[in-house]
Amino acid sequence: MQSVLVTCPPMLGMIDEFYAPAEAQGIKLHAAAVTQIMSVPELIDTVPGFDGWIIGDDPATAAVFEAGIAGKLRAAVKWGVGVDNVDFAACKRLGLPITNTPGVFGREVADLAMHYVAALARESFVIDRGVRAGGWPKPRGQSLWSRKAAVIGYGDIGRNTVRRLLAHDVTVTVVDPFCDPATLPDGVQHAPWPDAAEGQDYLVFTAPLTPDTQHMFNMDVLDRLKQGVRVVNVGRGPVISEAALVAGLERGIVHSAALDVFEVEPLPMDAPLRAYQDRLICGSHNGSNTEDAVRHVSLRAIGLMAGFLR
Repeated sequence: MQSVLVTCPPMLGMIDEFYAPAEAQGIKLHAAAVTQIMSVPELIDTVPGFDGWIIGDDPATAAVFEAGIAGKLRAAVKWGVGVDNVDFAACKRLGLPITNTPGVFGREVADLAMHYVAALARESFVIDRGVRAGGWPKPRGQSLWSRKAAVIGYGDIGRNTVRRLLAHDVTVTVVDPFCDPATLPDGVQHAPWPDAAEGQDYLVFTAPLTPDTQHMFNMDVLDRLKQGVRVVNVGRGPVISEAALVAGLERGIVHSAALDVFEVEPLPMDAPLRAYQDRLICGSHNGSNTEDAVRHVSLRAIGLMAGFLR
């Protein structure tokens, strides 16, 4: 029986369901004690003891993989789509088989993005907090049919997000240098960043983290934004400079924000963003975490791992 370490929190949350399917494919799963990620020293100490590793958002660095193959490690699978935390080049150099699980979570994360847009539009989070505190607030929200949104990133998540925005009669512009404008739905515009940010009521970030997307939202962009813009991020935290977002909130350029991801996760208690919690919806990097999606992707990851280890 091959031993496989699991460090992915969503999969760990349903791990009891996956022991039997894994064992049927010759794999014994071992659940790591982790809230979000393990540190590099913890991984270097732990990973070498296993034949395989199903990776979450952990820092899967060259040093970790080198330690792993010096021990028992023979294969790895990155659970989910995002791969910015994994040194695939090191795996290739070391001859370590590895893959992710592409083409998943687009619908789930897009559902959350649309939920965030609607919540910021109608300020439902303000109402909820006010009623819980004993009040009866009635903020005057926005109708989405009269608004414009830029979706930054047109991968699986971005495409699904655009469809949901269009269903709410939002005027949409897509930002993605790899997108063929001819493939966009009728009425959807294509524009480069940061030009596309101008005049938008909503900025919805669904982009992966790359050298080109890191801190796309920065201090230079603030002066190009419409007063009162609302910001959503369901992609990767460092796509937005939190210092710039704080400055935008402080200056009133940014009306409010909904963030499932942050530059440092979990969000530190002393993070400057916490000073604006009355205008902020905080997620916990949980956009893909539905039982249906977790089941589908976890079983797929197990199957990929079994194929490698055979």
